[in-house]
This record gives sequence, structure tokens and C-alpha cells, in this order.
Amino acid sequence: MIEIRRYTPEDAAEWNDFIWLKSRQGTFLFDRNYMDYHQDRFHDHSLMFFHKRKLYALLPANEVTVSAQDGDEAGTTKKILYSHQGLTYGGLLTCPKVTAEVCIDIFESLREYLRENGFQSCIYKAMPWIYQRIPSEEDLYALTHVAQAKLKAREISTTISLDAAMRFSELRRRGIKKAALHELDIKFTKFPNDFSTFWDLLDTNLLERHHTHPVHSKEELELLMHRFPDNILCFVAEKDDAIVGGSIVYVTPQVIHTQYIAANEIGKQFGALDALFDFIIHKCRWNVPYFDFGKSTEDDGSFLNRNLIHQKEGFGGRGVIYDTYEWEI
Repeated sequence: MIEIRRYTPEDAAEWNDFIWLKSRQGTFLFDRNYMDYHQDRFHDHSLMFFHKRKLYALLPANEVTVSAQDGDEAGTTKKILYSHQGLTYGGLLTCPKVTAEVCIDIFESLREYLRENGFQSCIYKAMPWIYQRIPSEEDLYALTHVAQAKLKAREISTTISLDAAMRFSELRRRGIKKAALHELDIKFTKFPNDFSTFWDLLDTNLLERHHTHPVHSKEELELLMHRFPDNILCFVAEKDDAIVGGSIVYVTPQVIHTQYIAANEIGKQFGALDALFDFIIHKCRWNVPYFDFGKSTEDDGSFLNRNLIHQKEGFGGRGVIYDTYEWEI
């Protein structure tokens, strides 16, 4: 028997304790101090699953109500549960006691909960396997066995196995040599001015090349770096004491993930990012198995940025899939 309880702010301590100490897939992104920084943008509908009165699983989620625009249902509304629109990845977070059978019970109970609460569908972001401390894909079986969910989006990321890293491509190695020749300095920094300078460089790059801004504002990421100083790190490349490139990386128990990457024209000319990732991948002592460059797809995976993924593959990375499923209730 699975009991489902909707998360409230009073549950924050129990929620966070489960994320950090009990879950098989938890990362700091699911800590309420991270999730709730943008609570004004999302109508939270996270769920807690109890088995024999013990917390067995969490589902970070938000709800959205949309209006049908055409067809026979025009003018009606549809209530959707998302897991979670404000996070890169999501899905069911489980404790080690969740077996395949228990996970099926969870999804059967979730189906009834969604029906009783007026949801017509659920958009489910599956957890990429690289983030799992132990194998934890029972939810994928339950999605098709119980929910008859359909694949909605398949995106591809580029990941390096740090224990068996492939050699950098010749182009990337030439960039590293160029950076050394021009005496670029690569460093990890906690100085606010360094972060601010890199952020301005990043924002300028995105605005000029893609007419957009970073997902986070500078103030939001500064807040998150203050809350999670061991999990959100800033690395920069300098030429004559001026920052010419850098990256914000997210540190989780299984994965080092590049959240933001940018270089200015000088940095590109002198191989700043090649030297930067050589430093991060080969010279930093990470006690984790994977380094993830993130996705190179757009529009739910229908468009692959071939130049971007080729650059990432040049560092020795290969494909890891990020799947999203749609479950009609």
C-alpha cells in the first residue's frame, strides 16, 4: 500500500534529508534550497511516497493548466503534471528498498492520485543513468507497464567516463598547446569579481550568437553558489590577468556537469576552452565517475547542433540519452 502526500514547505527538512542521505539518485538540484529559488515561476506539485509509513520516494514536480486551441476540445483546459520544468533532469527519486514491484505499486498509486486530482497527463523527465549511484531504472519499466507512456523527447548529451577517458582529438590537443604557448592561466576561483566578469562574458556571447540570456540571472546563480559552495564551481581562463573564458560546473555524487561554458574572441583564438577542460578533466581530483558536457539538442531533440556535439566529442565524450515521456491519464 502506497500513501501519497503532496509536498508542503513544512516537509522541507524531511525532503532534504531523503535527498542527501537516503535516495539512490539525489543531487543538490533536488534540495529545496535549490528548487525553491525559482518557486515564483512554477506551481509546485511535488509528491512524497510512503510505504508502511516510511518515506520511500519523491517526485519533484510542478503543475500547469493549459487551454486547448483547436479541434473538438477548443476552449477546454488540460491539467498537466511535469517532473519538473525547472530542472535539467528529474523523475522518481527512490531509496534502496524500492524494488521493481514496489515501483510498480508507486506508479499505480500515482495514476489514481492524478485521476483523483484532475490531471489529464504527466510529462516525465527520466533520470539519466549516469546520475544513479546504483542501477535505478525501475521507473522506466513502470512507465510503460503501468502508464503506457510514450516517448515525447529524446535528447543527447556528451559524457566522459573519467576512469577510462579517451584521448583528446588532435584539434583539441593543438588548442592546449596554443594556450600554453600564449601563457593562458587556468584556475578555479571563488572571487566574486571573477564570477561577475565571466558572467558578463557569457551573457554577451549568448546575446550576440543566440539572442538570449542564461537560464539563471547573475543574482540567482550568486545566491545558489552561496547556498551550495561545494557543488557550484567557477573555473576561468586568463590572458594577461584578463578573463577570456570559463565554465560554471555542477558537482554531484556521480557527475561533474558543465552548466555554462563561454569564451570571448581572444579566448577562442588562443585555445582557452581546450586548456580549461584539460585542467578540469585531467588535473582536478574528482572522486566521481563521469564528466558531462550537457545536451547538444534543441526542440525536444529534433535538432542536433552538429558543430557543438563534435566539439564536445573532441574531448573524448560520447553519447548519453536524456528521455522525456508523456503519460495520458
